[in-house]
Amino acid sequence: MANRWADRPEPHQGQGKLYWHILLKDYPEALAIAAAGQEKLADFRGLHLTPRQWLHITTLVVGFLDGFDKARIEDMMTAAAELLSDTSPITISLGSVLYHPEAIVLRVQPDDALDPVYSAVKAATGIASSGDETTERQPWRPHVTLAYSTSVQAAGPIIHALGRKLPSCAVTIDRVSLVVQEGAERQWNWRSVGEVKLGSPAR
Repeated sequence: MANRWADRPEPHQGQGKLYWHILLKDYPEALAIAAAGQEKLADFRGLHLTPRQWLHITTLVVGFLDGFDKARIEDMMTAAAELLSDTSPITISLGSVLYHPEAIVLRVQPDDALDPVYSAVKAATGIASSGDETTERQPWRPHVTLAYSTSVQAAGPIIHALGRKLPSCAVTIDRVSLVVQEGAERQWNWRSVGEVKLGSPAR
């Protein structure tokens, strides 16, 4: 495995970056499976575990906060609410463990279950950005990161400890949040600036 933050560009101290995240702190099933996995990883010094309160599914990187004033953020939230007003809550399954050189993650299944959420927040971001955002869709593989690798290390012992499958659970996603990350990723200086519920009338 590799060190995720060896050469990774990140916001500097006090600089904010906007993300659409599906935050999982209010979903007990997701917290439980993450806790079970992280317990098996706790003794590995070369891993940085995702704090439970910020367990998430990254949906879209919006951009640096200084490019979005209060009005543009409100426009983006309103557009996302309108686009998701006819989308019912979506049930996903967590349990399959995937190993990336920089992270250990839980796969979200079905792979395309959350595509309506991705499409809505991408479109809403484009509206708020006055068409400046690219319309090209990059491959999106939704996942829940249990731990990030902080050193060059062998994956074998980690795979042996955690395995490739945890007892699966169902989680019904009913909201997506707009989150500001200030400073380096691993500092977890995050704050939610708003959330959009699936299947709710637009504001």
